Amino acid sequence: MSVDEKTVRRIATLARIGVREEELPALAKELNTIIGFVEQLSEVDTEGVKPFTSPVENTMRWREDAVTDGGYAEQVLANAPAKDDEYFAVPKVVE
Repeated sequence: MSVDEKTVRRIATLARIGVREEELPALAKELNTIIGFVEQLSEVDTEGVKPFTSPVENTMRWREDAVTDGGYAEQVLANAPAKDDEYFAVPKVVE
């Protein structure tokens, strides 16, 4: 794949980046270098390589998903200027 100046101009317009005409050839060259590197990565044989998110082997530490706090809504709402049942009542902000 090759990127020309017209493509760079379009990318800059879509990204809302101001690029001067004299900068277009250099940017096209840079983008072609980056794309060449990415294409080079696709040639690497990754058969049998497990995907991972960390180079260090980790196991997830699971815990029970249980509520360990709460049950005192009346204390939380004691200083509320307005409440509705066990909830804060706030004025409507969108008409």
